[in-house]
Amino acid sequence: MVKQFLSQRGVDYEERDVSRNQAYARELVNNTGQMGVPVTVFNGEIVVGFDRQRLEQLVSSRPKTKRASFGASIADAGKIMAKQGKGLTSGAYVGGTRQGSVAQRIGLKEGDVITRVNRQSISTAGDLEHALAGMNEGQRILVEFTRDGNVTAAEGIL
Repeated sequence: MVKQFLSQRGVDYEERDVSRNQAYARELVNNTGQMGVPVTVFNGEIVVGFDRQRLEQLVSSRPKTKRASFGASIADAGKIMAKQGKGLTSGAYVGGTRQGSVAQRIGLKEGDVITRVNRQSISTAGDLEHALAGMNEGQRILVEFTRDGNVTAAEGIL
């Protein structure tokens, strides 16, 4: 439940399974005095169990990070390719990039079709928007796309 709670709120976390790693178990006891799980350490604050109210307080008090701008106009690749008579393709079609944007810096061009972002499959423009919505400025992004039938990957910082 804690993992789902954090994921729904866009909080990155590291899971440490104390049942499979004795070092993690010792660290848990040494740092918290607790042997029960889950234990969540959020910005140095220890939350034992799934204390939704306390977790909500901690999540809402975290510093706001600036949402990243990708800088590309996109559409559903299937719709665009069908109009061009090229058959059905899934992905996010790049209609253009903004000067100086992340999309331009990593080399995207009009006509490219984005198929994966950070190993997450992209089938539609909405998938790309969803993937980008969970990212913040300063995060690394890996974009896989097709150009003229060739699969290419490009990496950059948002």
